Amino acid sequence: MVFGDSLSAGYGLPRGKGWVDLLQERLQRGRYPYRVVNASVSGETTLGGRNRLAAALTQHRPHIVILELGSNDALRGQPLDAMRDNLVAMVRECRAARAQVLLVGMRIPPNYGPEYTGSFQASFAAVADKTRSPLVDFLLAGFADRRERFQADGIHPDVEAQSFMLDNVWKKLQPMLNKSGQ
Repeated sequence: MVFGDSLSAGYGLPRGKGWVDLLQERLQRGRYPYRVVNASVSGETTLGGRNRLAAALTQHRPHIVILELGSNDALRGQPLDAMRDNLVAMVRECRAARAQVLLVGMRIPPNYGPEYTGSFQASFAAVADKTRSPLVDFLLAGFADRRERFQADGIHPDVEAQSFMLDNVWKKLQPMLNKSGQ
């Protein structure tokens, strides 16, 4: 189950072209017996995700949760302590439901100031360390500085960027997978 925000929900992309859709295709090609559920919601914060996680875990009963939240907290200038607490609580809730967790890190533009920007980036590593979770350091690695890889809003990656996002996740996800799906 991918549990994220607009970056995983495929905001502004044609249906079936987001990195989560590409993940399902890659799993099928590799004969991995997993079905990907995209439980991502555009605009989601970590608090919103925390509030709806229990229902998603009950409904989908995932073996693995790819947790991609936090960007909207930062874009709204919310306290990073609360974001970290929410992420830790979600990792623990996923584990209590017997799901492995892959945490996905993000970065924000420097106009938020060096202290907030640095603290935001470091938050994901801190949560990964505290929960002993594998971490994708930066979902947009490999293209974040290439304006042409973004939609007109300058925030959401375009169709061509989706394969970079998938590759960034795949590097950490593949070791968590097994051919039996258990």
